Amino acid sequence: MQPAPEHSESELLQFRRHKLEELQKRGIAAFGGKFEVSHDPGTLKANFTEGLDVRVAGRILSRRQMGKATFFDIGDITGRIQCYLSKNDVGEEAYDLFVHQIDIGDFVGIEGLSFVTKKGENSIHVKVLTPMGKALRPLPDKWHGIADREIKYRQRYLDLISNDRSREIFVTRSKMVAEIRSFLHGRDFMEVETPMMQDVPGGAAARPFETYFNALDQKMYLRIAPELYLKRLLVGGFTRVFELNRNFRNEGVSRRHNPEFTMLEAYWAFSDFEQMADLVESLICHLAEKFCGGLRIKRNRVTEVRAILFMIPRLCQEHNLTLTPEANTEFQAVIAMAHKALNELDHDSANTVAQTAKEEMTRFVTACGDHLNEGQKGFFAGMLAKLEELSAEAFIDLSRPWKRTPYRDLVKGAAGEDWFTLSKEEKVQRAQSLGVHEIHAGDEHYELDQKAFEKLVEEKSFNPLFVTHVPKELVPLAKQNTTDDSVVDVYELVINGQEISPGYSELNDPIVQRERLEHQAGEEIQKIDEEFILALEHGMPPAGGIGIGIDRLIMMLTGAESIRDVVLFPQLKRKAE
Repeated sequence: MQPAPEHSESELLQFRRHKLEELQKRGIAAFGGKFEVSHDPGTLKANFTEGLDVRVAGRILSRRQMGKATFFDIGDITGRIQCYLSKNDVGEEAYDLFVHQIDIGDFVGIEGLSFVTKKGENSIHVKVLTPMGKALRPLPDKWHGIADREIKYRQRYLDLISNDRSREIFVTRSKMVAEIRSFLHGRDFMEVETPMMQDVPGGAAARPFETYFNALDQKMYLRIAPELYLKRLLVGGFTRVFELNRNFRNEGVSRRHNPEFTMLEAYWAFSDFEQMADLVESLICHLAEKFCGGLRIKRNRVTEVRAILFMIPRLCQEHNLTLTPEANTEFQAVIAMAHKALNELDHDSANTVAQTAKEEMTRFVTACGDHLNEGQKGFFAGMLAKLEELSAEAFIDLSRPWKRTPYRDLVKGAAGEDWFTLSKEEKVQRAQSLGVHEIHAGDEHYELDQKAFEKLVEEKSFNPLFVTHVPKELVPLAKQNTTDDSVVDVYELVINGQEISPGYSELNDPIVQRERLEHQAGEEIQKIDEEFILALEHGMPPAGGIGIGIDRLIMMLTGAESIRDVVLFPQLKRKAE
């Protein structure tokens, strides 16, 4: 007997414990053992042949009892397939055991014959069913809404069981990472492994995680980048090397940042940043064509839609609206819509949700009539225009060749042709008038330039953009440009409003490198990696280097909203006891 859905969680747990005891009393191994399988559930369904003797194992995901027969689905990460179990085929005892002691969520092994039902469903006609793993807790019934995000990330296994899109993203991620390796191997790059623990955290400007090596009696750091070790290999005679592994940075957590992240770094002797840009462009286009069906990728607009929906319930209070009863009724409908949409919002529904929000907001504005002043009407008109824009599908166009533009030209185009002639105070005033607020006169000129670039250029660049010739203060490990010593020969690849990859013509002059690192370290000279400088003094060939944030790349290619949606087990604050 299956418990009624209104039972409490503790009662459901008790029911399942009782069923476990019943199985054990009958001498049945409730947690199974080895089971030879011939097919995975999803693979069998996708490559179906009728009339095969099959052995399939998986978790029961659903069941529909129809008298003396039951249809149920079993599945795993590959997908699911329907099974048909009849009392006439397996006998009364085995059938009753399945009906009364086996639950949704349990693992079972199936022996049977593949067949197609009258409704055309590819299925397995079960001849023998073997319990393989009793689930003592029930599976979640529904998966939607912000309230479930904590469970989704903390108990990823439940998300993978219940959410088709999550399974698809992580299977795709695994295949993409394998394809990246294959792509580089096919171009004669050798994969190497360098230390995860370092006594000097170098290769980037970031705060490291600290640990202690008892055997050596010294402080150590989890690496923030593998760069300085990979360059040692160039000194040693390697000409094309890459590492695809984890980096660790003890900094903030956000939609785009996880303190533990996957990074690809590659170095190519006798190359430069232009050739590395060609390599990255080829790699990303290859991945898009192989896994996304082409070079036109649907852009995720969930974050933009969510920001609008969060604002809607606050509009009345913030704008001091005095509403008629009729208008207030309309506004309450808008608020109800916003709350409901936030719970249902996902990658595939963002445009539809924006359209619904626009319709509800239009009804509200119409109902308010003369109760809105001109300023309020202008505000709501802007809101409606934004919702109109968000209701349309948007795409990232990866068609080649990708645009390449110098950093200063981009900043001048966004902040004014005279930007680089302004004083600090004038830059702050100009930037604030353009919506750049996290900016201060105490910042250095290059810091003001970078903040303007991030807000006015990077956040608004959705199609691929190689930003070239960046100020040398921002990239201390890159080679200075021969015609303009204020910039370095680098690119920063921006796609979908965020940096995806930097690439350099690597600095190989040990004298200049020491000067740059000392300037970057300031008074903390002990942070300079003397072993790296020593290696450079033995001679390093000119080279091109790249870094690609794999998590961000997969976010872009799969349309995932957050880095947590492409990292199986993202970092979370410890759960309160």
